[in-house]
Amino acid sequence: MNPLLDFSDLPRFADIAIEHVAPAIRELLDENRQLLTSLEQPATAATWDDFVQPMTDASERLGRVWGIVSHLHGVNDVPEWREAYNAMLPEVTRFYAELGQNLALYEKYKALAASPAYAQLSPTRKRIIDHEIRDFRLAGAELPADKKPRFQAIQEEMSALAAKFSENLLDATNAHAEWVDSEAGLAGLPDDVKAAARAAAQKDGRNGWKFTLHAPSYFPVMQYAEDRELRARMYRAYATRAAEFGNTEWNNGPLIERILALRAEEAAMLGFASYAELSLTPKMADSPAQVAAFLREMAAKARPYAERDLAELREYAARELGLAKLESWDMAWAAEKLKLARYDFSDDEVKQYFPEHKVLEGLFRCVETLFGVQIKSDSATIWHPTVRFFQIERQGKLVGQFFLDLYARETKRGGAWMADAIGRRLTVSGIQTPVAYLCCNFPAPVGSKPATFSHDDVLTLFHETGHGLHHLLTEVEELAVSGIDGVEWDAVELPSQFMENFCWEWDVLTDMTTHVDSGEPLPRALYDKMIAAKNYQSGLQTLRQVEFSLFDLRLHAEGRKDFMAVLDEVRREVAVIIPPEWNRFPQSFSHIFAGGYAAGYYSYKWAEVLSADAYAAFEEVMPSIGSVLDTATGERFRREILAVGGSRPALDSFKAFRGREPSPDALLRHSGMVTAA
Repeated sequence: MNPLLDFSDLPRFADIAIEHVAPAIRELLDENRQLLTSLEQPATAATWDDFVQPMTDASERLGRVWGIVSHLHGVNDVPEWREAYNAMLPEVTRFYAELGQNLALYEKYKALAASPAYAQLSPTRKRIIDHEIRDFRLAGAELPADKKPRFQAIQEEMSALAAKFSENLLDATNAHAEWVDSEAGLAGLPDDVKAAARAAAQKDGRNGWKFTLHAPSYFPVMQYAEDRELRARMYRAYATRAAEFGNTEWNNGPLIERILALRAEEAAMLGFASYAELSLTPKMADSPAQVAAFLREMAAKARPYAERDLAELREYAARELGLAKLESWDMAWAAEKLKLARYDFSDDEVKQYFPEHKVLEGLFRCVETLFGVQIKSDSATIWHPTVRFFQIERQGKLVGQFFLDLYARETKRGGAWMADAIGRRLTVSGIQTPVAYLCCNFPAPVGSKPATFSHDDVLTLFHETGHGLHHLLTEVEELAVSGIDGVEWDAVELPSQFMENFCWEWDVLTDMTTHVDSGEPLPRALYDKMIAAKNYQSGLQTLRQVEFSLFDLRLHAEGRKDFMAVLDEVRREVAVIIPPEWNRFPQSFSHIFAGGYAAGYYSYKWAEVLSADAYAAFEEVMPSIGSVLDTATGERFRREILAVGGSRPALDSFKAFRGREPSPDALLRHSGMVTAA
């Protein structure tokens, strides 16, 4: 049997080979097309059992297999897998475009919604039907027959462009390296960063130290390296990745222009004034104008704090560091120096207290306490020797499993993400338990020492775990709204950002810290310094997120292709730090050009309002129980947010948990942007 077509258990990564991809995908495409042909027929009743359920079953098999192929393309982007993925991408995209435009199927869903049987369906199934009708309309089902081929061609081309965007970025990232030949050139760098750079050089058969543009190498150089020229070279290489200055084959600029043009054309064909309007249709936000107003309000609140942050940094750099002009490649380095001077600790000092095994112990203990589950190490076939596998039990029963891929690799796309391997649903055999992929890009162990994570890495791990819990702790039995499926995109970040808050709590950190060398626990004095510095430069950080969000929104609301001009305008409006003219940030903005965040990057700030307010419920009980790890409040969060998935509107879930509408007060307080009375 083709291992990709074995649906009896977990993916058989040890058995899956390149040659299995095309036959499996084509067999499932044929299966789905044959089924859809039969479902289109008048003889097939427009009922849940006769129509919706068979379609769900067949599409899940295709989605699961294509998910495995996509996952391997992301975590093992070697030429062979890239070729296999790209060979089938047009066929898969074409199938889904044809499905979305199938007027006969669309009419069946509308007939079901208009039938007496609809009233007898559960609220969850009604929501699925309503979503399907909306999504058929957004996929072009109502287009005239002569317009549908063009709409389908747009979908195929956009899928190919998104894949190419990611590949260009990875190739450009891998192509650059900085070599340091002497110890003097390493001044300021932490020992573990130097050890990793030495190991990278030795792997290439060279002496010295090799630094790359991958996050575990790049960011420590920018933060700690005393060699200003090294920082400048690294910054320029990073800021111009996949742009016109390097290999023209990797230039994402023309791809961005084409993606924007295609999105605008798609929106116009569907009758929307802009792609932003199209994108917001299934989201919580009502209109681009509402989102723009929200972002500008956040910018107005953050700007005074950001201006103060920057003024303090410039004054300190001039007075203490001898930098009359603070360049972009000096910002992180000077900020770390000022932080050390002001709060008497460094990020690297904190990092020594976060060895991987203790971080995972603390994370799991936090999740277990809050949500009444048990996380246990398990075994499964994996795609890389460093990947680990776990299962989650609740009240003695298996509720989910997840793969954990923590370390950066040259063949792995950047960033961090959670992806769905298997979704929860009720089948004839019983409950199908969900499975997730949790992927990060943290520094791997070097030599005999365990990997150590920065506090930012720990925040990232908690964030992705929050997404994972949303997928794994659902109790919904219908695939289309199980876990994160069916959740409005601008609410999807609620559980992930919610989980980050626990990384700042003493009773959480005491369980997840031990010095990598001495074994001593995190000192309370160091923790107090971390808390004092928690909102260090939060004004600058908030404005940066608003800048990205407003850039994304304006690009897709105004239908413009001159993306650098739009970014310049946005920066003049909301930013206090203006990068060099040659900075090409958009060419690496994968979230909106190769991910699902087009006209949706604002979701991070939007959902942060929800997540901070939800976390405030735990803060409110802390005085009475002495901890934020309150099982009763955690159970309510599990029941009202995580368990219901997308089976009801996200706002209804929030109100069921909080008992009221969301308020931005907690977010402003958490960010230190509240003026004292």
